[in-house]
Amino acid sequence: MTERVYPDESAGPFDPPPREVEDGAGRTIAFRAVGATDPGAIVEMYEEFDPADRAQGIPPAQESRIRDWLDTLLEEGLNVLAWHGDDVVGHAVLMPDDAGSWELAIFVNQPYQGAGIGSELIRALLGYGAINGVERVWLTVERWNRPAIALYESVGFEPCNAESFEMEMSVELELPEDAD
Repeated sequence: MTERVYPDESAGPFDPPPREVEDGAGRTIAFRAVGATDPGAIVEMYEEFDPADRAQGIPPAQESRIRDWLDTLLEEGLNVLAWHGDDVVGHAVLMPDDAGSWELAIFVNQPYQGAGIGSELIRALLGYGAINGVERVWLTVERWNRPAIALYESVGFEPCNAESFEMEMSVELELPEDAD
């Protein structure tokens, strides 16, 4: 495997959670960081997830597998949730890798897609990552998923490995002076 390349220019700064925005459908969406916690409300979102929107085998489809998967994400990663009232409608996570960088994954429940929640959720997550000392972030995306690629590019991600079925993209974050 070749070494991952990161852009020369840093992206950011991004506003970390907690914060609220009005989405494109006029709904108030709150973004909050969450640590190791009972994943109940998050499980509910993933149980409703359309199988057609699952990529790379995630999120899992069965409740027990969803809970096991979330336990790992909530324990080891940096997580931000998007809330509409009492319902989790989006989840983004940064997971550390063995190379000292972080892998990003994002999920927005189907009825909330296309309203700008995904881009705000990524911005909140990258802001949360930056205040926690995260400098390098990468992700993989299916190359046919043009809307996702455009979303990632809009926050500073650049393609860094496009030799397979999936495209790998990376970003280097601008850290605040008081980052951990």
